Amino acid sequence: MSPQPQPGQEQQDRVVAAVPAAGTTSLPSALTLTLPRLPAVVEVKQDLDAEQQADTAEGLRFLTTAEAAVQSRTDFRAPAALGFLWLEITGKCQLECEHCYADSGPKGTNGVMTVENWRRVIDEATTLGVERVQFIGGEPTLHPGLPDLISYALGIGLGVEVFSNLVRVTPTLWEAFQQPGVSLATSYYSPNADEHNAITRRRSHDKTLANVREALRRGITLRAGVIGMREGQQVGGAVAELRDLGVADVGVDYLRQVGRGVRDSNPSTAQLCGACGQGKAAVSPTGEVWPCIMSRWMGIGNVRETSLADILTGSEAAAVNEELRRAFAARCESDLHPRSCNPVYNPYRPSEEVCIPDFPCRPSGCQPTSCRPPP
Repeated sequence: MSPQPQPGQEQQDRVVAAVPAAGTTSLPSALTLTLPRLPAVVEVKQDLDAEQQADTAEGLRFLTTAEAAVQSRTDFRAPAALGFLWLEITGKCQLECEHCYADSGPKGTNGVMTVENWRRVIDEATTLGVERVQFIGGEPTLHPGLPDLISYALGIGLGVEVFSNLVRVTPTLWEAFQQPGVSLATSYYSPNADEHNAITRRRSHDKTLANVREALRRGITLRAGVIGMREGQQVGGAVAELRDLGVADVGVDYLRQVGRGVRDSNPSTAQLCGACGQGKAAVSPTGEVWPCIMSRWMGIGNVRETSLADILTGSEAAAVNEELRRAFAARCESDLHPRSCNPVYNPYRPSEEVCIPDFPCRPSGCQPTSCRPPP
């Protein structure tokens, strides 16, 4: 089990930002963002014109005071019915992002889960009430079975989101993404190519941006997450650029110290959005099941050995959910924890349910389609 937050940790996590009060849409011309829990204070300053200010205000609305954040509360008394599932089908990726929670990269693999294994998990998920799945990685487009798995999930009535770096999309994948019921999600770090590439450790900026434009041209629903992690990073500029391109759903998150994102703190519940295990779960390339894609040290079983239903109702899941319940409920006891019981804006959310609670973390909350996913 992961350690509980130490006394005073909530104060360390405080988010301070020059943003307007709820309901307003203007920002000062110099946008300053101080991100929490980094080795050094991170300030993002970007000159914005009036239209960009309005767009960015919406994208950064979650960066309000801790007091406002705690107004929204989550009921942690009982687990929610499973509605969203992350399917991490590979650990392989062309990139090697410095903050990757999955520690993915070119040396990653597809694990031991076969396409048939994934189909079985999808079948089991539908019997448990799942309505939406997110294919994620690693980079899911590198898995040869992705088009088949997308079609299979759609065929049994599930909504599908693919979380991709959009570095390379083949004609076959574009056809799969254009099917009704499929949406895309991606990460973007800066309008400055050199800054973006430094974070991904590859020359990926221009390719990702070109495929963002192509996805929009094709009419594919696309959302994006911008993650702030460096001093001077142009987070506000990235949000504004994406909105100018036509991406309506842009979330902003901070560095989470999991995987390669670890800096000065070990992975713990303090790094989680606050909706893990609440109606969602994640399955890894090895078949291991976690409460969410970020809580990778909290395994509760393996679908290659036990059914998903038995895992989610088993003693290990009960123990982990109780640990999460206590950790997240404790946040609601403090007016100092910005993530509160209902974190806002998690780029990995599934859909509008999100994990933030309200990423829509749309993961509906927490899927990486709200995390929303997330969803």
